[in-house]
Amino acid sequence: MRKNPSLLAKLTQGIFAERAIGADQLAEISPELLPLNEEAEGKRAAQVQANFGETSQGVVENTAKFLFRDLWLRPALAPRDRSLITVAALVAAGQAAQIPYHLNRAMDNGLTRGEASEVLTHMAFYSGWPTVFSALPVFKDVFAGRKS
Repeated sequence: MRKNPSLLAKLTQGIFAERAIGADQLAEISPELLPLNEEAEGKRAAQVQANFGETSQGVVENTAKFLFRDLWLRPALAPRDRSLITVAALVAAGQAAQIPYHLNRAMDNGLTRGEASEVLTHMAFYSGWPTVFSALPVFKDVFAGRKS
């Protein structure tokens, strides 16, 4: 079916008509995205390309296209909130290697040091003390690096 978009469109239209689903009931296909910070995205993309382009160009391209040029720009959540969620998920998953980039990004997006610290306090009860204690030195290093 994918090779024949008109067939897919006809099938879809038939299903919607059969179920009395009007266009006014459908979710917006592509929300108006937030503006892209070209400078920050350029630096991120160049770093990822330099580090991993030869290893997996597909991962590099999909990271830019789907993650940072789509998901991160969707307007339903502010960048600060997306950053907060990402940092919390990384702490909970024990992904300490990814925390420095995302914690710095969160703080660039408005998360304060006090709020970031409170994330750890809160996370200890939900993801456990071991995941938080694994993240503590990473947060400490990020905080120290941002003093200047």
